[in-house]
Amino acid sequence: MQLAAFSAEHIPLGHSAMQINEGLPGFVIAAMEQRFGVLRGRTVGLLGMAFKAESDDPRASLSFKLRRLLMWAGARVLCTDPYVSDDRLLPLDRVLAESEILVIGVPHRAYRDVQLPAERLVDIWGAAGHISL
Repeated sequence: MQLAAFSAEHIPLGHSAMQINEGLPGFVIAAMEQRFGVLRGRTVGLLGMAFKAESDDPRASLSFKLRRLLMWAGARVLCTDPYVSDDRLLPLDRVLAESEILVIGVPHRAYRDVQLPAERLVDIWGAAGHISL
């Protein structure tokens, strides 16, 4: 995105990479609907809202886009992050207790020690020891 913004040249590879990255939340939603069925009325816990692991910076984080798309799909979305300060975020234990489906949005080390049920986990990072969609 930086190269495309500051270059007079057309950079198709950069644009393609940006489209793939920005399309990831939509891909995750489609995979979740295939695996779990309709998301409307379900409670989804989103673990991690920062841009990258071990960071408190939420700028350009795709987790917020994923949250918005989940809400548009009719899901109740509960979000948590051990580093990001945001009044909309909840404690991890509450998100784990109330969620039917859990999504690791950012692979913070803090989630490695948490027992996450594989049958209701979406782990695109492999943070829980296996990749699942």
